[in-house]
Amino acid sequence: MSVYLLAAVIFSIAYLVNITYITVFYHRGLSHSSITLKPWTRAFAVHTGVWVTGLDPKGWATMHRLHHKYSDTPRDPHSPTNHGIFGLAFAQLHAYQRILVALIKKDDPAIIAISKDFDDFEVSWVNRKKVWLVPYVIQVFIACCIAIASGASMLGIAYFTGIMSHPFQGWLVNALGHAYGYQNFKTGDHSRNNTLVAWMVAGEGYQNNHHHLPGSPKFSVKWWEVDFGFGICRGLAAMGLISIQYDSIGH
Repeated sequence: MSVYLLAAVIFSIAYLVNITYITVFYHRGLSHSSITLKPWTRAFAVHTGVWVTGLDPKGWATMHRLHHKYSDTPRDPHSPTNHGIFGLAFAQLHAYQRILVALIKKDDPAIIAISKDFDDFEVSWVNRKKVWLVPYVIQVFIACCIAIASGASMLGIAYFTGIMSHPFQGWLVNALGHAYGYQNFKTGDHSRNNTLVAWMVAGEGYQNNHHHLPGSPKFSVKWWEVDFGFGICRGLAAMGLISIQYDSIGH
């Protein structure tokens, strides 16, 4: 197997792990409860998520709920309407940091209320202790080990870019999914279905469908729309790790 093909395989596996945490555990599971994480699956996702993705599960899910509540209004934590396509990359980071601080200090009634069902777990240790770089350092170390063991730096780079891909994924979904694409439904915001983003980010690009039916575990609606993330959900359900509320799937 050529080093290029092996790099593609490593990137794909790492990317799949990352997107499973984000689109299944954080998004469809914690944020919307459109799937049910089995108790030990939930505990696993909550306690390992920040180490794998660099993103705190409580902070991510809380920010996402705020996005739905205030979609494309001035209070939306990440809307291109407020920050522009490229400015959104920094705006979503700053909003995430502000929400983490509010969750730790417990001084914002609106944020406390919207995350009330997350009271069974706290913001991750690395964020409470302000050492948020630690998961990234660990992932760099793993990437270096892969590169040294294989003698190919490309393999280490492939691993790191795959496992730490969410900042780019998030920007694609939040920016392009609310600026370019088509609408199946009138949702009162600027959410769009962006097919290219949906293919790249496991169905997350179907923002208009999702904003119309946020409680549906399946983001595709038309026969020709493909939600790879829902395919991951079905695979995990077959393994007994989650359960899917099929009666909540919109059409």
